This record gives sequence, C-alpha cells and structure tokens, in this order.
Amino acid sequence: MSLRFSILGSGSSGNAAFLASSNARVLVDAGFSFRQLNKRMAAIGESIENLDAVLISHEHSDHVAGLEVLARKVGAPIYMTEMTADAMAWGVKPPHVETFAAGSRLSIGDLEIDTFTIPHDAVDPVGFCVRQNGFKVGLVTDLGYVTASIKHRIQGCDLLMLESNHDLEMLKVGPYPWSVKQRVMSRVGHLSNQAVGDFLASDFDRSTRTVVLAHLSGNNNHPEIARMFAEQALGRAGAADTRLLVAAQDQPSEVFEF
Repeated sequence: MSLRFSILGSGSSGNAAFLASSNARVLVDAGFSFRQLNKRMAAIGESIENLDAVLISHEHSDHVAGLEVLARKVGAPIYMTEMTADAMAWGVKPPHVETFAAGSRLSIGDLEIDTFTIPHDAVDPVGFCVRQNGFKVGLVTDLGYVTASIKHRIQGCDLLMLESNHDLEMLKVGPYPWSVKQRVMSRVGHLSNQAVGDFLASDFDRSTRTVVLAHLSGNNNHPEIARMFAEQALGRAGAADTRLLVAAQDQPSEVFEF
C-alpha cells in the first residue's frame, strides 16, 4: 500500500486527520466525538478499531475532545509531549500515554514522523511531518506565524496541510470580544489568510504538489476567501499549477495517495 492521507475534518469545532501505510494506521488529533471519528473513518473505508497509534498536537479541546473515549474503546497507543499529557483533563482512569520531546522523530510501523515546535498558546504544541517510501506529508495548524524552523521542516513536502484560520477584516468586525481577537491575531494565535498568502508567495517550496488549507474559522473566514488569497499567492510564486484545496469541517477530504 502507498502512503494514504485524509483530513477527517478541520475547523474551529474539531480537528482530526488519518494516515496509513502498508503496516501502520495513525490518527492525528481526535477533536470529534468517538461516534463522529468512527463515522468519518468508515466514510473513507477505514475502521477505527484498526488504529495503531494516535498522535496529539496539543491539548485544546478541538483537538482532543474524543480522545479519552477513543483510548478506552480502541486502546491504541497515544503519543503526545509530556507537558501536553500533564495538561490534559483526564477522567478517573487516565489512558497509557507514550511521551516524546518536541523535535524528536517517532517510528510507527514504516512511518517516520518528525515532530517540531509551533508557536501557539498551548503548553507544548507540535506540528508533524510524516515520511514513508520517499514521500512526505506535513501537518501544520494552530500557529501564530511561520517560524524559520517550520519553513525548514516543511521543505520537500508532497502535500502540505496548512492552517488558514481567519480573514483579518472579518475577524476585526466579527462577534468576538476584543481580547479574543487579540489572542487570535497574536504570534501564538492562528494564521490569517493574509499571512498564509505571504508565506506562499515568498517561502513556498514549489516542489510541493498539493496544499490543503485547514482549520478555517466558522465565524471569521470563508473557504472562497481563503482560497482566493492562496491562489493569488501561488500565482505570484510561479506555482499556479500547485493543487489547492480547502478542508471542510463537516466531512472528510478525499483520500490522497502517494
């Protein structure tokens, strides 16, 4: 089997993605209920019972809402940093967790997974780059800005899942309290469409064949606005032939195969 990847759903209300190879099936984040995770896995032809591991990027509820029930019902090993594990509000019986240090490499079956620090207001948030058989998928959401280290880490991705959370003008006139708006716009908040456009226009690796915009705000963004910023930026970068998609909140993406 080739490397397979699907975003089970991404946005303000929940986030999860799935990766599979010939001998490993991995869930990245578990921000939906167990019922929803099970349903979305089935929609892409996979069984949640066959998971070999669950990777957690950080402890915010839209990334871990279904984790405890998932751990109890499936029993797959859970990987997160030690600080993230300590920050979790576990129930009566915490599940077994395999901890790692941000910046380390994990091996799960034939998947090699590089972890790296991202700037977000969680205790120890991380992004992931997954390698298998010469292919590379990057998963980078929940970050206030794209650091030099992140730019280096995501070089050479065949597919890049990148946050495009909000439109600055929509956020400024939107319903959030000013304190929340400041948090979202901060360097430990979320990437705007405009920031994503700047990155794609100036630092994008043109060898990346597919970009999926993810973690769009339900209140402060619109898929077509996010797409417009990214398309214009890719055009300026001379990468207009890069495939560009926008992840949905309510349904899985297609299954990408490499």
